[in-house]
Amino acid sequence: MSVSDEGLTVTNLTRRVGGRDLVSGVSLRVLPGQVTCLLGPSGCGKSTTLRMIAGVERQQAGSVMLDGKVLSDDSIHLPPERRAIGLIFQDFALFPHMTVAQNVGFGLSGSKASQASRIDEILERVHLSGYEKALPHELSGGEQQRVALARAIAPKPRVMLMDEPFSGLDNRLRDGIRDETLDILKDEGTAVVLVTHEPEEAMRMADEIALMREGKIIQQGAPYNVYNAPVDRLAAAFFSDINVIRGTVQGALTETPFGQFLVPGVPDGTEVEIVIRPQHLRIDFDRGGRGPDPTPEDGVPARGVVTRARFMGNESLIEFRMDYDGSVLKASVPSVFLPKPGTPLWLMFRRGRCLVLPVNRA
Repeated sequence: MSVSDEGLTVTNLTRRVGGRDLVSGVSLRVLPGQVTCLLGPSGCGKSTTLRMIAGVERQQAGSVMLDGKVLSDDSIHLPPERRAIGLIFQDFALFPHMTVAQNVGFGLSGSKASQASRIDEILERVHLSGYEKALPHELSGGEQQRVALARAIAPKPRVMLMDEPFSGLDNRLRDGIRDETLDILKDEGTAVVLVTHEPEEAMRMADEIALMREGKIIQQGAPYNVYNAPVDRLAAAFFSDINVIRGTVQGALTETPFGQFLVPGVPDGTEVEIVIRPQHLRIDFDRGGRGPDPTPEDGVPARGVVTRARFMGNESLIEFRMDYDGSVLKASVPSVFLPKPGTPLWLMFRRGRCLVLPVNRA
C-alpha cells in the first residue's frame, strides 16, 4: 500500500430519498491521525454522510475507500462490521447489564489474555483504571462518555466516526473530554470524521472543516481559511455575528459609512455586500472628531450612537445606529465596556478584514 492510499477516501457520495438529494457529490480525504469535521446546520446531510461511510446506509452514487480498499461503490457494499470503522454517537448506547470491562471488551477478538491486556490499556488511557467492575448506571455522564470512547477504540479501528458525541455533556466537562479524546485518537493513528453543528467545536477540534449546506460541501479547508475567507455571506454568518454594508459600485468604488471602498474589477452598477465581523470594527476612543488621522486601511472614522450593549463573558458586544444612513452595526470589545444607550462613539473600519460579495438576486 502506498502512502497515497492511506486513510479514508470518500468520492462523490450521493444519497437520494423520494426524489430529493439528502447528500449530493460529497468528497473527503481523511489521513491517519487527522480530524475532519462535517459542519453545518441540522438537516444539511452531515449524519447521512456519516451513515454512508459507516455502511449503515447505501449511497446511490459514489464510493468509500479505506487504505486503498473499496468498502462501497456501485457493485460492492461491505457491511459495517467488516469496515474497520468505529462509531461514537451522542447516545453512548452502553450495555446496562455489562460491567465497564465487558462493555469495552465487546467485539474484541483474540485470546482472553490479549483482550484483558487491551482493556486494561484502554481504560488507563481514558483514566478509568479501577472502574472495571462498575456498571454504567453507577457512572457519571463524563465517565460513560469515556467508556463509550474506550469501547470504540479498543478494536483499533482505522477510522472513527463521531456524530455529535459531546453535545450531551456538561459544559465544564466537554472541553476536557474532547481534548483527551482527540489526543488518544491521534496517538492511535485513527482517521476521524466528526459531525457537529457547533462552529466553535469544529474550530477547536478539526484539522480540516467541510462546511455543508443542503447536502453539499460548499467549502473545505483548514479552520483558519474557512473562517477568514468564507465563500459567501451565509458561510461567514455561520461562524459568528456579521455586519453587512450594502453599496453600488461606480468607478470601482462604493460608498460606505466609512468613506469610499475600493472594489476593483467589478462592473459599474453592481450591488455589493461588504461583510465584516464585529471584532474587526474598532471603537476609536481618542477621536470624538479629533485624534490622529486614520490609515488608508482603516478608512474614514464614522460616528454612531449606542443602541444596546451586552457583556458576553469574555467580550462586550455594542450595537450602534450609524449617523450616515441609520444602519445598525455591531462592534465587540475584548473587555467589559457597557456604554449607555444614546452615547455617541466613533468607529473605524478594518478594510483588510472584509469580504466583498456581489448581491445575489436569484
